[in-house]
Amino acid sequence: MAAPRKYGTCFFEQYAQISLCELLGHEFDCLVNRDRPDLQSEGSDAIGIEVTRAMEESRRAEQELLKDVAGITAPQEPEDDTNTILEYGYSFGLRGGKYIGSKELPYWKMALPLKRILESKVQKVGNGFYGHFRKMGLYVFCKDQLSEMDVYGAMSYTMGLQKYLDNRFNRLYLADPDDLFVCNLDDGLSDSSRLCRYPVSQDQRRSFYLEAVRKQLECD
Repeated sequence: MAAPRKYGTCFFEQYAQISLCELLGHEFDCLVNRDRPDLQSEGSDAIGIEVTRAMEESRRAEQELLKDVAGITAPQEPEDDTNTILEYGYSFGLRGGKYIGSKELPYWKMALPLKRILESKVQKVGNGFYGHFRKMGLYVFCKDQLSEMDVYGAMSYTMGLQKYLDNRFNRLYLADPDDLFVCNLDDGLSDSSRLCRYPVSQDQRRSFYLEAVRKQLECD
């Protein structure tokens, strides 16, 4: 197992674990933040989850132009969460996903379109880059809203990429500001039984956000 690392810029790994625990159950309580993959069962090889991000390529230029979106200057319209975003530097989970916090701006600037992210991560899991876990997951934060058609397309594409691999992802988690989509990639299932959608309310998003910030501050 890799050595633990400070959370520092790992707000998203924290957010991912919190959302998994709250929406899917206590199976994910044991996860700790490490590296390769980002979330691992403490002291065992039960679960490994790589956390990453995807964004439509056209959004990059928009980010460069709107500096106030990054929290460098406050958004003009008043809203309670503005000060929270400016204080902590993160916005995912607040304000409906419309803004990007100053600390997370580099995170999103490095994002690739979803298809390219899936190709890269499947190649890495296939060659053993993330080690070997009984359940291996890929959790992808998506800045843009996803339709079920988008999710089915990503799920089918992932399954095709890893069809002949010995090491593969068992689960694909796609998180946009309003939903967590959970895709079961195991063999022998019908398409209709592979996808579960978990809506995330505004109160839940704020709760996930504040808990992720709290955990990160504890470890800084």
